[in-house]
Amino acid sequence: MAHKYHYSYCSPCSFVSSQAGAMAFCHLTTLSFSLLAAVFLSICAPLVAESNAYIVYMGEKLNQEAEQIQDLHHRVLSDLLGSDEASSASMLYSYKHGFSGFAAILPPYVAKRIVDYPGVARVMPNRILNIQTTRSWDFLHMNPISMHGLLSESRFGQGSIIGILDTGIWPESESFKDHGMSEVPSHWKGVCQEGEQFSSSNCNRKIIGARWYIKGYNAEFGYLNTSDSFEFLSARDAVGHGSHTSSTAAGAFVSNASFMGLAKGVARGGAPHSRIAVYKVCWASGGCSSADLLAAFDDAISDGVDVLSVSLGSAPPLDPFVEDALAVGSFHAVAKGITVVCSGGNSGSRPQTVINTAPWLVTVAASTIDRSFPTTITLGNNQTLVGQALYTGRSSGKFLGVVYSEDIALSGGETDKASTCEEGSLNATLAKGKVVLCFQSRSQGSAVVAIKTVKEVQGVGLIFAQFPTKDVFSSIDFPFVQVDYQIATIILAYIQKTRYPILRFGFTKTALGTSISPEVAFFSSRGPNSLAPSVLKPDIAAPGVNILAAWSPYNPPVKTDTQGPLYYNIESGTSMSCPHVSGIVALLRSLHPSWTPAAIKSSLVTTASTRDLYGQHIIAEGAPHKQADPFDYGGGHIDPNKAANPGLIFDMGVADHIRFLCFMGYNNSAISLMARQVTVCPKGSGSMADLNLPSVSIPQLRKSLTISRTVTNVGPVLSVYVAHVQAPPGVKVAVKPSCLSFNATTNKLKFQVTFSPLLRVQGRYAFGSLMWHDGQHVVKIPLVVRIVIDDLYSDT
Repeated sequence: MAHKYHYSYCSPCSFVSSQAGAMAFCHLTTLSFSLLAAVFLSICAPLVAESNAYIVYMGEKLNQEAEQIQDLHHRVLSDLLGSDEASSASMLYSYKHGFSGFAAILPPYVAKRIVDYPGVARVMPNRILNIQTTRSWDFLHMNPISMHGLLSESRFGQGSIIGILDTGIWPESESFKDHGMSEVPSHWKGVCQEGEQFSSSNCNRKIIGARWYIKGYNAEFGYLNTSDSFEFLSARDAVGHGSHTSSTAAGAFVSNASFMGLAKGVARGGAPHSRIAVYKVCWASGGCSSADLLAAFDDAISDGVDVLSVSLGSAPPLDPFVEDALAVGSFHAVAKGITVVCSGGNSGSRPQTVINTAPWLVTVAASTIDRSFPTTITLGNNQTLVGQALYTGRSSGKFLGVVYSEDIALSGGETDKASTCEEGSLNATLAKGKVVLCFQSRSQGSAVVAIKTVKEVQGVGLIFAQFPTKDVFSSIDFPFVQVDYQIATIILAYIQKTRYPILRFGFTKTALGTSISPEVAFFSSRGPNSLAPSVLKPDIAAPGVNILAAWSPYNPPVKTDTQGPLYYNIESGTSMSCPHVSGIVALLRSLHPSWTPAAIKSSLVTTASTRDLYGQHIIAEGAPHKQADPFDYGGGHIDPNKAANPGLIFDMGVADHIRFLCFMGYNNSAISLMARQVTVCPKGSGSMADLNLPSVSIPQLRKSLTISRTVTNVGPVLSVYVAHVQAPPGVKVAVKPSCLSFNATTNKLKFQVTFSPLLRVQGRYAFGSLMWHDGQHVVKIPLVVRIVIDDLYSDT
């Protein structure tokens, strides 16, 4: 039987699973700061920072040719500054098409004088403005107008090709336009495969290739007949998931993108000048066949992609690496220098649930951003409470009756099932026309189930009490508000003491910068690695909660007669965090084309942050919330700009991956077939902890253990790094040497770390870190150790 994979976006309110516009500047290879500033003046909300540049607004342009208007502007400046030369040097822009005016560098005294000049309507100081984006890339400090940082230094990902293994793409989306893009990179060897409602004309200089794979699917489920199903026999995306991940990784700048007016702003991908190669391996009605997945890896390797973004996986128990199609395909891709980024799964917050755990993969956890969707609930006693929702429907503002679900249980039914709105648990007569209050439980934690239940009994809205989380479920066509248990208890108390309880929902708003972030998402799968606990997983965390990106209008998240097709949608899951990292990897590949996949991964992990925007330790959502640790986020939350200049890297190659397979105990023939070279594993030599990973995980520390690492200097040639250790509690950690000196002839150095247990108890995992400082860089790797006692269960 073919193994079946699933794409990893979640049903956001399930208990356990479940942006920047087509601005004129965005497609230019070489960016002018002044051009960017002028564009931003027309679309963004201002900040207060000022410069000596001013905008001289002269109102509606006269019925003149553009050249005449420009001459007028120069004459005004010449009169004020005293010469044509000074005018030309001062002028930034002449606004001569939609209106009349100009921007210029002016001394403040001239700016004051020009206010009184004939024809001048207003003089405004130039201001630095924030773009109102779909937020996640701004949250990561990927500022498109900055002349510094990874985005600009990598030329927005110019030259890199990202392969997306997913459900296809909706090529008409504005996110996939190729305006201003240069010719297709010369190393691209792929094709644009035609199919149902997808022709070669759907490819362009953004979508440079497309393939689709269905033979494995057909073998498993029978031939897919699209005349009576929800699909296209082509690379066209019927689901939306592939379009979402593609645009998150490398979408173009799109202004005024939103989901039904929410999260409105400028949408963009992480690497907006990178190219997209589409590999459709997943189908709407049957998941993703491993046979099709391997075929896609095979083609992608020869096509010339630089990065593969794979938001797919199979839930635990995990298959052995030599039998896992994703692990095998990615093994060969990485051997050819292709970085493979995968989602870590949506089975959090339970431990040992992380997937895609091979050491050659970059495995991504999901985190929140600082955007929320507050929605007010006003009770009949005028008390106002706040929950979260994605609702802009017509009933907002109207008072509606409200009932507690347990009070309207079916006669003879189980009240505990009614309290969680389990399917078939409510009395339709008592629920009809009412808003229903339900409480999440461990047995029924799905908002989808609760909404379906309330709809079936003709309820008109749902308040769903759940464990605190920033993840919001999309239910635009049905009033649905998430609240925590405290808010829900207040509502319940009001219901119980009021004869005719009523409430009304306010309209959902978009709020930025009002919540502490990042936090690790509740649904994000956690370590330790259940298949190879000596390999820390996940590797990194990135935004994956309430992410706005392109979608397929063929699968609208809500049926609506009031708006046209919905080309953008808000989704949550590690499927959404994965392409964030893929986009950043594409930028790093453009900036450092000689770096190996392991070097790129190392740069991400060792520069990641373990603090939130306010300098506090990152929190992991859960029941209850807790301080996050490496099993939640690996090295930490991704910091793209620091990753561009990591100082030191931990490199690995195919030989190291073969050593890992030997350590895993796989037989020589299996490894030889996977590596396509004769391999004889040495007996009893070395430890898996010696793999040159940018982390240390020791699941069984019985006595003192010394492990080694080798670092490569990619910073200043003459560098001296000093070790600083935060030892895991109960463990003594010693580093030798404690100082690393690099020079023109020495750019690689080895060091050893000795771990000694201080306790003689059967311990739990403890966490620490090792940091190398040179005064400019901080190279930090997580330390994960568990003390064990051999004789714990002995008879003596």
